[in-house]
Amino acid sequence: MKTFMLRKEDTDRKWYEVDAEGKILGRMATEIAMMLMGKKKPTYTPHVDNGDFVVVVNAEKIVVTGAKLNDKIYYNHSGYPGGLRDRTLAEVISKKPEEVIMLAVKRMLPKSKLGNQMLTKLKVFAGPSHPHMAQKPEKIEL
Repeated sequence: MKTFMLRKEDTDRKWYEVDAEGKILGRMATEIAMMLMGKKKPTYTPHVDNGDFVVVVNAEKIVVTGAKLNDKIYYNHSGYPGGLRDRTLAEVISKKPEEVIMLAVKRMLPKSKLGNQMLTKLKVFAGPSHPHMAQKPEKIEL
């Protein structure tokens, strides 16, 4: 019996739409990361990008548990001395709610070129509308 290895040409990608309204950030991000990697497919192969496209809408209406809105801090450094900038989760959600979901999912993907390629299949939008209706994404409930 031979081991099955998926080739890049044999991948079958679908489009899914996830409504983030009222969803817990971390639990939603793990499910999205699994779909981007293709881990729920029977043809999963670790070294091939077999995942699906995921469109997330209503990113501004996510929910976090506990006191994370004020306690969770996102750090950025400009590269210059004294260039460390920190922002709380509440600040990031108010300015760029898409960034919160992108970062949560990015940190759950492989830290390699393949992980970067998987992240390009994630499309996040703050409001309920998106420009990917032509692909007819299938709405799923997480």
